[in-house]
Amino acid sequence: MAFELKQNLKLTQQLIMTPQLQQAIKLLQLSRQELIETINQEMEENPLLEELSPDEGSDEEDQADIVEDIQSVEREEIKAVERAKELTGEGDGREEFDWANYLEDYGSVGVTYGSRDSEATSWDNILTETESLSKHLMWQMNLSSFTENEVRVGTQIIGNLDNNGYLCATVPEIMQLENVSEEFVETVLKKVQEFDPPGIAARNLQECLLIQSRMLGVKNKIIEIIIKDYLKELELKNYVHIAHKLKVPLREVEMAVLLISGMNPKPGSIYSEEKIQPIIPDAYLIKVGDEYKIILNDDGLPRLRISNFYREIMAGLTDHGHGEEERGKKYIKDKVQSATWLIKSIQQRQKTIYKVVESIVKFQKDFFDHGIDFLKPLVLHDIAADIEMHESTISRVVNNKYVHTPQGIFEMKYFFGSSIKRTSEGNIASKSVKEEIRQIVNSEASKKPYSDCEIVEILRTKGINIARRTVAKYRDMMGILPSSKRKKYF
Repeated sequence: MAFELKQNLKLTQQLIMTPQLQQAIKLLQLSRQELIETINQEMEENPLLEELSPDEGSDEEDQADIVEDIQSVEREEIKAVERAKELTGEGDGREEFDWANYLEDYGSVGVTYGSRDSEATSWDNILTETESLSKHLMWQMNLSSFTENEVRVGTQIIGNLDNNGYLCATVPEIMQLENVSEEFVETVLKKVQEFDPPGIAARNLQECLLIQSRMLGVKNKIIEIIIKDYLKELELKNYVHIAHKLKVPLREVEMAVLLISGMNPKPGSIYSEEKIQPIIPDAYLIKVGDEYKIILNDDGLPRLRISNFYREIMAGLTDHGHGEEERGKKYIKDKVQSATWLIKSIQQRQKTIYKVVESIVKFQKDFFDHGIDFLKPLVLHDIAADIEMHESTISRVVNNKYVHTPQGIFEMKYFFGSSIKRTSEGNIASKSVKEEIRQIVNSEASKKPYSDCEIVEILRTKGINIARRTVAKYRDMMGILPSSKRKKYF
């Protein structure tokens, strides 16, 4: 086999992701809170970025002065390069930097909604601190007559409860951890199970319901038997089978089921530590006459500009040595460039959001006027073609962005969905079909709910022709139970 070297010329196309483009894409897909965190982080890392206070107006004059100062420094640098060329006959390889290209007027896009235009939201009425389940149980244990060892085991039990209040660890595991007997752990567990809320520290649903039954003082033995032996039939609402097995009248079973239904299968959920944060929209849609006005929400977003302080630093750079001067100039160039990329990316993000919302209004105006029954089928390609952008860009914009409309607050991707063919009047959005199903279920008789087949027939009378399995799929997506489990006997 012979080895030889060859040279081949190949022409290819390649997309180069510049740092500016990467930053713009990153900011575009961030949610509002993530954007604020990113801006604050950039302000910490870049000393040339500073935030405008709410009472400060336009800084066009300051920016003009900055441009003039930077251009003067750049002219001095160019002169130095030319002198070096005259002496050496060639350049020193230093890259020129167009300062004016990076400093522009970074005004807001369109109409904005800021703290200067209206009073800020009072968070005191929204965010509150709630007591956790573990704190509530520890407080009760500290008030109880627990010994030191019982407190130690009780703390271990409380620490191993899940969000629903069930005990995750087994008794042998706690026994080994605390080096006590199994009987001692069972004794402490029984004491903890007497705490509020009723049913806490149970090991399964059956034990949880039995604890609540005991604490309620219910003396009906049928309730205890149903909980112990007939939970599956209870779930399926097969009350006739339970009455037949227990050889009691159906009415007694129904009364027992009524009491069991009032118990809480997840006693710890009322002390859930999940924080509910209000949704802050990225844009407001306000109807003025027959048209809709788009207002971008800049409230809470830091207003950035390039600091004026660096001018004094640059003015003193010429007094230092050549090496320090070059390092100082390069540092300021890099930071100005980084700050300008960030400001431009934020501005471009706002422009893109404005365009997408404007296009959504164009397609879904009937929805904003009349409600969900008039929601039209819409895909990302429709918006992308309308504003001449790529579908991936539209996808990033609508993700985790919210808009306040006359119909309520919606995530932008809510307005996109597949279509279902009508027998007349064109297509209908799948979300509108789901709402039709929800209304049909809400209007049904509680003792005789509609089956999926009956819902199909009702939809057909409204010109919506879909299969039974589609109804079942939409019903599951909305969390609506089957007809057998929606039926109410009393």
